Amino acid sequence: MKKKTIVVLLALLMVAVLALTGCGGGSSDGGGSTDGGDDGGEAEAPFKAGFICLHDENSTYDLNFINGAKEACEALGIEYEIRTNVPEGQECYNAAAELADSGCGIIFADSFGHEDYMIQAAKEFPDVEFCHSTGTKAHTEGLGNYHNAFASIYEGRYLAGICAGLKLNDMISSGKITPEQAKMGYVGAFTYAEVVSGYTSFFLGARSVCPTVTMDVTFTGSWYDETAEKEGATKLINGGCVLISQHADSMGAPTACETAGVPDVSYNGSTVQACPNTFIVSSRIDWAPYYKYAITAAMNGEAIDTDWTGTLETGSVVLTDINEKVAPGGTKEAIETAMAELKAGTRHVFDTATFTVGGNVLDSYMADVDTDPAYEGDTEVVIDGYFHESEFRSAPYFDLQIDGITLLDTAF
Repeated sequence: MKKKTIVVLLALLMVAVLALTGCGGGSSDGGGSTDGGDDGGEAEAPFKAGFICLHDENSTYDLNFINGAKEACEALGIEYEIRTNVPEGQECYNAAAELADSGCGIIFADSFGHEDYMIQAAKEFPDVEFCHSTGTKAHTEGLGNYHNAFASIYEGRYLAGICAGLKLNDMISSGKITPEQAKMGYVGAFTYAEVVSGYTSFFLGARSVCPTVTMDVTFTGSWYDETAEKEGATKLINGGCVLISQHADSMGAPTACETAGVPDVSYNGSTVQACPNTFIVSSRIDWAPYYKYAITAAMNGEAIDTDWTGTLETGSVVLTDINEKVAPGGTKEAIETAMAELKAGTRHVFDTATFTVGGNVLDSYMADVDTDPAYEGDTEVVIDGYFHESEFRSAPYFDLQIDGITLLDTAF
């Protein structure tokens, strides 16, 4: 009897254990938002990442982030949640706090104006990692769980500028324009260093192959305003610009170019389907390498760089396929040569021998790379004959107006 009683008790114990272990675990909708689940306090919850985007898939800028987020999370096999159309205000903090409360171990935001609200959330949730793209304050805030990231996209814009310069040369050789008419236009969002660095590197790339090129720049005062961007591109075209590029996020400028029959260099992705007769190439940051790096570090409890800068070598700076219908022959080969030189360090985008400021060669520049009001003193960034962009913090700080570029308005 005693032996039989023990057997019965063991059987009952096994039933109880099976009942407890069968009720745990969260659920996923295939990689998107998760319901959080309930693991009964026993099983470890699956790792989850959160993403905050200024706009949605209709913005080429945000679509680029969304695609990178999905690629990284699906490659790592983790759950994720993406919040779109989150303004650069308290709504960003609210979204970050909600993502932290929902179990996200790491949270990313994609727009410059999100930074202060991400810092606010980082202070409130010290056990969650917060990563902010395009921001500038991580290295002065001193928070162990707050990080900035960017990429050397100025190299991508420089390469795209070479494509533009070769197109101008083709237009000159075919008699469509004279060398003096090789004027490009650029639609920028704001006068931030990020935009200045971008349009300057694009211009320098073009001038490296087309020495007579000049460029006019107009600003919209918004990252995403299709009407303003279309009007800006049209104004530039009417002002004699024969090729257009942009640092703004809608299809406004590319569609204006397609309507006018003016060659266009886009940003953040190919516009060839909508603009088959004018699109040449586009540069973009591929965020998947950074997301994979930061998420893996967070999962393993490892430190994440305070400032991380992706490069051509890390696969973070890429060009789309060249539209051979519009680009002249030899464009691909020229890009491959220049890219190899940039990687090898034998060519530098901001080589001070290739531009002047107010007629003078730049031999020194003390850049404000620290955003802490209590910090006094700037940083020398002209070393070994070139401006060292994105080396002393990840976000760009090249904010000089070089000769050959004309600003049509600076209200933003």
